[in-house]
Amino acid sequence: MHESQYEAVCSELAAVAAAMPMGNGLDENNVLGPLQNRQQYDIVARLVEAARDSGARVLIGGNPDADQPGNFYPTTLVADIDNDNPLVAEEQFGPALPIIKYSTVDEAVAKANALDVGLGASVWSSDLGAAREVASRIQAGTVWINKHGAVDPRIPFGGAKQSGYGLEFGAEGLKALGVPQIING
Repeated sequence: MHESQYEAVCSELAAVAAAMPMGNGLDENNVLGPLQNRQQYDIVARLVEAARDSGARVLIGGNPDADQPGNFYPTTLVADIDNDNPLVAEEQFGPALPIIKYSTVDEAVAKANALDVGLGASVWSSDLGAAREVASRIQAGTVWINKHGAVDPRIPFGGAKQSGYGLEFGAEGLKALGVPQIING
């Protein structure tokens, strides 16, 4: 987040996260459900604790209720975190969002591209043209503009760098699953 808006955005994101309903996925009122398994839960918990231990500021969440059944890790926002912190640098696939401060767009793009992973990214702006220009510079399999995580089965989805295991969805994803056989003669 740009340094001029950092604290305001942190506050607004915390308000959104606090209102995000989490619970049984069969209840249509819930937006977030449990993590898929205890191993994934433990990965997220380890990364959040490492961030806290490094001096990062946990704005909301980060204190799971060990007595709650299931693998419900609370929605967690972490501010004042370095780009090389494991919560940023590793794919955690959980409800923990690191918020990173930047001074220039070039710095933000450089920080995003410095990571070894690149499954997905998002660019947020009221200027769609500028957002598209920034998105084109980010090394990720999918870059969403003014949203995040929207997957459409008609559009290919896959990662860049050390992310993902190939391509799925869309015609390109179907082609990636098939192996042509050529019989010549």
